[in-house]
Amino acid sequence: MLSVATQLELRELRAEDWASVSAIYEYGIATRNATFETEVPSWDAWDRVHLEGHRLVALQDDDVVGWAALSPVSSRPAYAGVAENSVYVARGHHGRGIGTALLRRLVAGADNAGIWTIQTSIFPENHASLALHRRCGFRIVGIRERIARLDGAWRDTVFLERRSKEV
Repeated sequence: MLSVATQLELRELRAEDWASVSAIYEYGIATRNATFETEVPSWDAWDRVHLEGHRLVALQDDDVVGWAALSPVSSRPAYAGVAENSVYVARGHHGRGIGTALLRRLVAGADNAGIWTIQTSIFPENHASLALHRRCGFRIVGIRERIARLDGAWRDTVFLERRSKEV
C-alpha cells in the first residue's frame, strides 16, 4: 500500500488556492500553538510578504490538504539568502507525511535558489512541528523566552534553523 505522502501532488500555490489555504491557516491560528497571528490576512497582504517561487500546496484528490511558504527575514541585502518558513496541514490530515513532503520540497527549492538559511520559531508545545523540522535537517538554536504575547499571555518559542549544504 502506498503512503499518503506518495499519493500527494505538490505544486506552486496559486491565488485561486487562497480559500483553501486560508481555511487551513485559520485552523492553525485557532489551535493557538501554530502562530502568534490571530486572524488570517487577505490574499494581497499574504502575497506581499511571501517569496514567489517558494509557495507550495499539497493536493490530495484535488483538495488542498497543506501548504508551505518562505518569507524573507529582512529587506536588507545582506540577508537576501535567509528566509523564514511556514508549514500548515489541514485538520484531519496530520501524521500522514504531508508536512514532511512540503517541507522537503520547500528546502530543496530554497537550496536551488541560493537561500543558505531557513529559520523558524515554533511553540515548545507544538511537538509535531518540532519533530517535523528536526526530521528535515533543522537544528535548535535556542529558546526565546517570553518573546511575545498571545491572548494576553507571554509565550516562548523554540528557534530553529537549517543551513544549506548546497549554498
